[in-house]
Amino acid sequence: MGRIEQIRQISHLLDQIEQEMKQINFWDDSAKAIEVEHYTKAPSFELWLQCVFIPNARKAVQTGEFPKKSQVGLMAFRQYDYHSPVPEAKNLMTLLYKFDKAVNQLST
Repeated sequence: MGRIEQIRQISHLLDQIEQEMKQINFWDDSAKAIEVEHYTKAPSFELWLQCVFIPNARKAVQTGEFPKKSQVGLMAFRQYDYHSPVPEAKNLMTLLYKFDKAVNQLST
């Protein structure tokens, strides 16, 4: 798969992530943009995904400038499955792991 197709795949995954967040009510239509240095300093992981991660990832799709490594799937695992499982977030975690894999393949 070529780089352009990989970037299209990442864009599609972002659409799926957003749709899944809306479907499981993790999306807040009234959310305002937030700026935080680290996701643990955000008011919630969901708000960080919505207001920081997704916009930054969409910007990376537009510019073609991706980080060398993504670990948002691991971050979601820690949030939704490590201490107290959140069953409704299972598909979201899967999509975020797929995002990691797609981004990590770009740098190989």
